[in-house]
Amino acid sequence: QVQLVESGGGLVQAGGSLRLSCAASGSVFLVNGMGWYRQAPGKQRELVASITRRGTSTNVTDSVKGRFTVSWDNAKNTVYLQMNSLKPEDTGVYYCAAQVIKQRLGYPPTYEYAYWGQGTQVTVSS
Repeated sequence: QVQLVESGGGLVQAGGSLRLSCAASGSVFLVNGMGWYRQAPGKQRELVASITRRGTSTNVTDSVKGRFTVSWDNAKNTVYLQMNSLKPEDTGVYYCAAQVIKQRLGYPPTYEYAYWGQGTQVTVSS
């Protein structure tokens, strides 16, 4: 089992910055990568950013490119999402998720976000 705890959300004006943290504990050795998702009111949850275990590969969705950066401090088992130039449309609940490799006999391995944090609210006012 992997436990995830997010922090760092809050209320900020448009153009401001926030840094979200996600601290992992438990069987962290199982984790292959981490993702940050967000869910805006009335919308589906979307993957905003992801990073591999050693930080060798990162990805962010097009709507936040150039504004959001994801990083991983392996010594602290903590993943960060630095959010700059925030816009009202960035408002939502942000969740971190841990990706693990699922192996089933006779099938190729799959990568699944199997563990989730409780979420942290980010509100950007115009």
